[in-house]
Amino acid sequence: MKKILFTGGGSAGHVIPNLAIIDEILAKGKLDVCYMGTDGIEKTLLATHKIPYYEISCPKLVRKGGVAAWWKNAKIPFALFRAVKQAETGLKLLQPDLVFSKGGYVSLPVVYAARRLRIPCLTHESDLSAGLANRLAAKKCHLVLTSFPETAERFQNGKYVGAPLRRALFTADRERARKEYGISPNEKVLLVLGGGSGSTAINNAVRSHLQELTKFCTVLHICGKGNRVQSNVKKYRQEEFIADMGGAYACADLILSRAGAGALFEIVALQKPAVLVPLARASRGDQIENAEYFRKKGLCRVLPQDALDRLVTELRSAFADKELALRLQEHVEKNGTEHILAEIDRLLRT
Repeated sequence: MKKILFTGGGSAGHVIPNLAIIDEILAKGKLDVCYMGTDGIEKTLLATHKIPYYEISCPKLVRKGGVAAWWKNAKIPFALFRAVKQAETGLKLLQPDLVFSKGGYVSLPVVYAARRLRIPCLTHESDLSAGLANRLAAKKCHLVLTSFPETAERFQNGKYVGAPLRRALFTADRERARKEYGISPNEKVLLVLGGGSGSTAINNAVRSHLQELTKFCTVLHICGKGNRVQSNVKKYRQEEFIADMGGAYACADLILSRAGAGALFEIVALQKPAVLVPLARASRGDQIENAEYFRKKGLCRVLPQDALDRLVTELRSAFADKELALRLQEHVEKNGTEHILAEIDRLLRT
């Protein structure tokens, strides 16, 4: 049986799309699967899958921090060289027939090592503008698969396939999910997402306006690990992390979220109205671009982080926005999982 090695990490957005593909491969039972990453979120999220996991250390670009950041970044070439050697050792041990990368700083040394060992690679880019790791790895990969059609045009070996989406998101039962959270069938529900580790800005804004928000909706708040607070506000549910995101989405009538590509494609594919608060600082601006792309298509609303004082007004308006709901119902988003599996199969047969 042929074997595929997945890599990607640093944030949940680089791991969860991999899991969507891995779950389908494991369900079909036609390929062996393994993973290479750091002792980070990717290792945590892969723990329940019980597949071989090879751990390496990878350098990460520090985007802000002045002189201290400059010194850290100056050491990256040396750390990257060590990471590539570690990845080579792991690849020789695991002996995959194909490497599939989901980007992030974790993936770069793995792709470099695979190229040196003449193991074919595929990579997938979720954002509208490609991240640094995928830009550097692109020429060493057979194809750069993309979630956005425009992104594929920026690579000589680019191919638009859509975003990989988890099957379980589309099979959740709304009534059962609401019973699990103790939410009335007729209650309006706001689902709050802040990304894999939570968003301090969104968490604080929601909690500072809880008394007003819970007058017109129940708030189901995924606040991130270690971010739970004491609260006796009725109609407020806190969860640090939810494994069954299909159930959480099924509960929701409106979503307040960051604009990471993974969450954004899930929201649009599930035809859920959303107010997006893109991450602006400590990023390359990818969330702003992602959010604007869908806003221009009339498929979401955008609230800048520096305008979170208008949160209650914006959410009230979004709940009443029937035109947004109608446009979402008319939109069909391409699920890239099967298209990616087809590319994997095609490359393994060559």
